[in-house]
Amino acid sequence: MIREGRQPGDQARFSRKVRAEDLAAFESGLVHPLYSTFAVVRDAEWTCRQFIPALAEPDEEGIGTFISVDHLSPVKEGGLVEFLAVIRNIHDQEVICDFTARCGERIIARGVQVQKILKKDRIARLIAQACD
Repeated sequence: MIREGRQPGDQARFSRKVRAEDLAAFESGLVHPLYSTFAVVRDAEWTCRQFIPALAEPDEEGIGTFISVDHLSPVKEGGLVEFLAVIRNIHDQEVICDFTARCGERIIARGVQVQKILKKDRIARLIAQACD
């Protein structure tokens, strides 16, 4: 059961200085020297996750269940990206957040992320059943 302590409109922030490991690279090597979409997704999820400790009971934990991202603009290595997550809704065991990522005045990404708060023992069972 989600604890009181956060509500729609609450905000969380995270800053990322783009590092070499955040650039668009795959098994074949570097695609281009820009902040990759998968790194944007990782950092957006981390920003939205900041609400979970205040909402989860001691025997609960959050688990990401959904993310959508519009990656709108590039950022070079060394650029500072500032994420802002805002709770849109808390319903049942779900925390739904909108996020934006900016580099200076430019919006580089935006989207929605959902965390579901589950009992830790249920997450342990999901881990045990996960594909190898």
